[in-house]
Amino acid sequence: MVESGRGPVPGGVSGAGAAGPVGAVTADVEWVYQPVEVHFADGDWALGRISAWWRDAAGTRWCRLRVARSGRPARWEPFDEARVVLLPAGGL
Repeated sequence: MVESGRGPVPGGVSGAGAAGPVGAVTADVEWVYQPVEVHFADGDWALGRISAWWRDAAGTRWCRLRVARSGRPARWEPFDEARVVLLPAGGL
C-alpha cells in the first residue's frame, strides 16, 4: 500500500545527529514497506526496513530507515544504494 503524506519536520535529526531534510514540510512522502539489508563500515550487516521515501528540493532521495534489533527508532537519512540494499518485498 502506498500513501501520500507530509514530509519530515524541518531540522529533524538524521543519522548521527546530522541535520535532517530541511524544507520537507511541503513535500510529499511515499509510504512503503521495503525490506533492506544494511551494510556497515566495519563489514557487518543487518536486516532493516524502509517505511517511506521522500525527495528534497535539491533532488536528494531520502528514506525513513529502521535497522532491525538496533534499539534505535526509524530515522530519515539520505539513501545510499552502496550501503542499503533493497530486498524483494514479494515472492521471487
